Amino acid sequence: MKLLEGKTALITGASKGIGKAIALRFAEQGANVAFTYLSSVEQGEALVAELEAFGIKAKGYRSDASQFSAAEELVASIIKDFGNIDAIVNNAGITKDGLLMRMSEEQWDKVIEVNLKSCFNVVKAALRPLMKQKSGSIINITSVVGLKGNAGQANYSASKAGMIGFTKSVALELGSRNIRSNAIAPGFIATEMTAQLDEKVVKEWENGIPLKRAGEAVEIADCAVFLASDMSQYITGETISVNGGMYT
Repeated sequence: MKLLEGKTALITGASKGIGKAIALRFAEQGANVAFTYLSSVEQGEALVAELEAFGIKAKGYRSDASQFSAAEELVASIIKDFGNIDAIVNNAGITKDGLLMRMSEEQWDKVIEVNLKSCFNVVKAALRPLMKQKSGSIINITSVVGLKGNAGQANYSASKAGMIGFTKSVALELGSRNIRSNAIAPGFIATEMTAQLDEKVVKEWENGIPLKRAGEAVEIADCAVFLASDMSQYITGETISVNGGMYT
């Protein structure tokens, strides 16, 4: 039996990168997949066919989870289309980097809104269905910089650190309803975003990692599968670092 057989998962920001890897891994493990995309319309629409090839039900929703009402509409649509939600992966996120002295209010607000507020919006919207069924796994994709901080990323680091605090609070509030809440903190992961970096910068990062390489998006996805599955039934309130030993 596949690890996520019969479960339905919602994954935000799944048209590319880590989100797409998670969606594909979940489908491979038998989960029905509802996912969101916003700007990457063609990629989002193409992903449905890729997921359905695994023999599961899949549907993409063009939705902005950073808007409270949009998150409510999204969850209502998924319940209507799929019947329930067993796992939520809050993956949607953006960066607007810059040194603090040059960072605008808009840069700060937008990153907090998309990365942190969307996490609250989606969980809040799904709360009643999850509590009614007395089960569920919430997985928030944070970052190594949410644990350590990073110069030039005060907004991004704050949003990701906020997700960790949110994750722990949700675990404490909903544990009695058999709803688990955990976070994954990726390190330096090879994605479309990091592919734009200078080769020397990439090599410098890799040299500082004990495993001497960047991580792959699928390695984050494998951790998400574990947290969404029944194999992690007694794990909640945790932040799992997937970073090759970075900062060890």
